[in-house]
Amino acid sequence: MRSQVTVIGNGSGDSSSGQYRNGWLLTAGILSGIGAAMHLGCIVGGPSWYRFFGAGERMARLSEQGSPEPAIVAAVIAIIVGIWSAYALSGAGLLPRLPLLRPALVLISAIYLIRAAALPIMLVYLVPGRSAEFLIWSSVTVLIFGIVYAVGTRTAWSRLASGR
Repeated sequence: MRSQVTVIGNGSGDSSSGQYRNGWLLTAGILSGIGAAMHLGCIVGGPSWYRFFGAGERMARLSEQGSPEPAIVAAVIAIIVGIWSAYALSGAGLLPRLPLLRPALVLISAIYLIRAAALPIMLVYLVPGRSAEFLIWSSVTVLIFGIVYAVGTRTAWSRLASGR
Protein backbone atom coordinates (compact mmCIF):
# COMPACT_ATOMS: atom_id res chain seq x y z
CA MET A 1 0.00 0.00 0.00
CA ARG A 2 1.38 3.38 -0.99
CA SER A 3 1.55 5.86 1.87
CA GLN A 4 -0.29 9.09 1.26
CA VAL A 5 2.30 11.46 2.62
CA THR A 6 3.20 14.64 0.82
CA VAL A 7 6.11 16.88 1.63
CA ILE A 8 5.71 20.42 0.44
CA GLY A 9 8.97 22.20 -0.20
CA ASN A 10 11.69 22.13 -2.82
CA GLY A 11 10.71 18.67 -4.04
CA SER A 12 13.80 17.00 -2.59
CA GLY A 13 11.71 14.83 -0.27
CA ASP A 14 13.45 16.31 2.74
CA SER A 15 10.74 17.20 5.23
CA SER A 16 13.00 19.85 6.74
CA SER A 17 12.69 21.83 3.50
CA GLY A 18 8.93 22.10 3.72
CA GLN A 19 5.89 21.08 5.64
CA TYR A 20 4.81 17.51 6.32
CA ARG A 21 1.33 16.49 5.17
CA ASN A 22 -0.31 13.13 5.80
CA GLY A 23 -3.17 12.66 3.33
CA TRP A 24 -4.88 9.98 5.43
CA LEU A 25 -5.01 12.16 8.53
CA LEU A 26 -5.99 15.17 6.45
CA THR A 27 -8.90 13.12 5.11
CA ALA A 28 -9.75 11.94 8.64
CA GLY A 29 -9.81 15.54 9.84
CA ILE A 30 -12.08 16.59 6.99
CA LEU A 31 -14.44 13.65 7.59
CA SER A 32 -14.73 14.39 11.29
CA GLY A 33 -15.14 18.08 10.53
CA ILE A 34 -18.05 17.25 8.23
CA GLY A 35 -19.54 15.05 10.96
CA ALA A 36 -19.28 17.89 13.49
CA ALA A 37 -20.85 20.33 11.02
CA MET A 38 -23.73 17.92 10.36
CA HIS A 39 -24.48 17.72 14.08
CA LEU A 40 -24.47 21.51 14.32
CA GLY A 41 -26.69 21.60 11.24
CA CYS A 42 -29.27 19.53 13.09
CA ILE A 43 -29.44 22.18 15.80
CA VAL A 44 -30.06 24.90 13.22
CA GLY A 45 -32.18 22.77 10.86
CA GLY A 46 -34.49 21.52 13.57
CA PRO A 47 -36.79 18.50 13.61
CA SER A 48 -36.59 17.71 9.89
CA TRP A 49 -32.81 17.52 10.09
CA TYR A 50 -32.90 15.27 13.15
CA ARG A 51 -35.24 12.96 11.22
CA PHE A 52 -33.21 13.07 8.01
CA PHE A 53 -29.93 12.25 9.74
CA GLY A 54 -31.48 9.44 11.80
CA ALA A 55 -31.45 10.91 15.28
CA GLY A 56 -34.81 9.27 15.86
CA GLU A 57 -38.38 10.35 16.19
CA ARG A 58 -38.01 11.04 19.92
CA MET A 59 -35.27 13.63 19.30
CA ALA A 60 -37.22 15.19 16.44
CA ARG A 61 -40.33 15.50 18.61
CA LEU A 62 -38.37 16.95 21.51
CA SER A 63 -36.97 19.51 19.09
CA GLU A 64 -40.49 20.33 17.88
CA GLN A 65 -41.55 20.85 21.49
CA GLY A 66 -38.69 23.26 22.10
CA SER A 67 -36.77 20.96 24.43
CA PRO A 68 -33.06 21.81 24.72
CA GLU A 69 -32.11 18.09 24.93
CA PRO A 70 -31.61 17.45 21.18
CA ALA A 71 -29.50 20.58 20.79
CA ILE A 72 -27.39 19.72 23.84
CA VAL A 73 -26.79 16.15 22.63
CA ALA A 74 -25.94 17.34 19.10
CA ALA A 75 -23.65 20.08 20.44
CA VAL A 76 -21.75 17.68 22.71
CA ILE A 77 -21.25 15.25 19.82
CA ALA A 78 -20.16 18.12 17.54
CA ILE A 79 -17.62 19.30 20.12
CA ILE A 80 -16.17 15.81 20.58
CA VAL A 81 -15.98 15.07 16.85
CA GLY A 82 -14.61 18.58 16.25
CA ILE A 83 -11.81 17.90 18.74
CA TRP A 84 -11.13 14.61 16.95
CA SER A 85 -10.91 16.55 13.68
CA ALA A 86 -8.35 18.89 15.25
CA TYR A 87 -6.26 15.91 16.38
CA ALA A 88 -6.29 14.44 12.88
CA LEU A 89 -5.32 17.78 11.36
CA SER A 90 -2.56 18.12 13.94
CA GLY A 91 -1.27 14.66 13.02
CA ALA A 92 -1.48 15.63 9.35
CA GLY A 93 0.80 18.58 10.05
CA LEU A 94 -1.80 21.28 9.40
CA LEU A 95 -2.27 22.39 13.01
CA PRO A 96 0.28 22.72 15.82
CA ARG A 97 1.07 19.50 17.65
CA LEU A 98 -1.63 18.76 20.22
CA PRO A 99 -0.94 17.07 23.59
CA LEU A 100 -0.88 13.28 23.64
CA LEU A 101 -1.24 13.21 19.86
CA ARG A 102 -0.27 9.59 19.24
CA PRO A 103 -2.39 8.03 21.99
CA ALA A 104 -5.30 10.31 21.10
CA LEU A 105 -5.22 9.23 17.44
CA VAL A 106 -5.06 5.57 18.47
CA LEU A 107 -8.00 6.06 20.84
CA ILE A 108 -10.06 7.93 18.24
CA SER A 109 -9.38 5.18 15.67
CA ALA A 110 -10.39 2.55 18.23
CA ILE A 111 -13.62 4.34 19.20
CA TYR A 112 -14.73 4.64 15.58
CA LEU A 113 -13.84 0.99 14.86
CA ILE A 114 -15.46 -0.35 18.05
CA ARG A 115 -18.64 1.59 17.27
CA ALA A 116 -18.65 0.02 13.79
CA ALA A 117 -18.02 -3.45 15.22
CA ALA A 118 -20.94 -3.01 17.62
CA LEU A 119 -23.41 -3.13 14.73
CA PRO A 120 -24.51 -6.76 15.27
CA ILE A 121 -25.25 -6.10 18.95
CA MET A 122 -27.06 -2.87 18.09
CA LEU A 123 -29.19 -4.70 15.50
CA VAL A 124 -30.10 -7.48 17.93
CA TYR A 125 -31.11 -5.05 20.63
CA LEU A 126 -32.26 -2.36 18.12
CA VAL A 127 -31.36 0.86 19.84
CA PRO A 128 -34.66 2.62 20.67
CA GLY A 129 -35.61 5.25 18.12
CA ARG A 130 -33.09 4.04 15.55
CA SER A 131 -33.96 2.10 12.42
CA ALA A 132 -31.86 -0.84 11.26
CA GLU A 133 -31.11 1.17 8.12
CA PHE A 134 -29.70 4.07 10.18
CA LEU A 135 -27.60 1.68 12.28
CA ILE A 136 -26.14 0.04 9.17
CA TRP A 137 -25.34 3.30 7.37
CA SER A 138 -23.89 4.95 10.46
CA SER A 139 -21.78 1.85 11.17
CA VAL A 140 -20.40 1.83 7.63
CA THR A 141 -19.63 5.54 7.98
CA VAL A 142 -17.75 5.17 11.26
CA LEU A 143 -15.96 2.08 9.91
CA ILE A 144 -14.61 4.22 7.06
CA PHE A 145 -13.67 6.98 9.50
CA GLY A 146 -11.92 4.46 11.77
CA ILE A 147 -9.95 2.91 8.91
CA VAL A 148 -8.85 6.32 7.63
CA TYR A 149 -7.75 7.37 11.14
CA ALA A 150 -5.95 4.06 11.74
CA VAL A 151 -4.10 4.07 8.41
CA GLY A 152 -3.19 7.73 8.84
CA THR A 153 -1.93 7.12 12.36
CA ARG A 154 0.09 4.11 11.21
CA THR A 155 1.67 5.95 8.26
CA ALA A 156 2.62 8.87 10.51
CA TRP A 157 3.62 6.76 13.53
CA SER A 158 7.37 7.48 13.61
CA ARG A 159 6.85 11.16 12.85
CA LEU A 160 4.21 11.42 15.58
CA ALA A 161 6.65 9.89 18.09
CA SER A 162 9.38 12.35 17.32
CA GLY A 163 7.16 15.38 17.64
CA ARG A 164 8.29 16.81 14.29
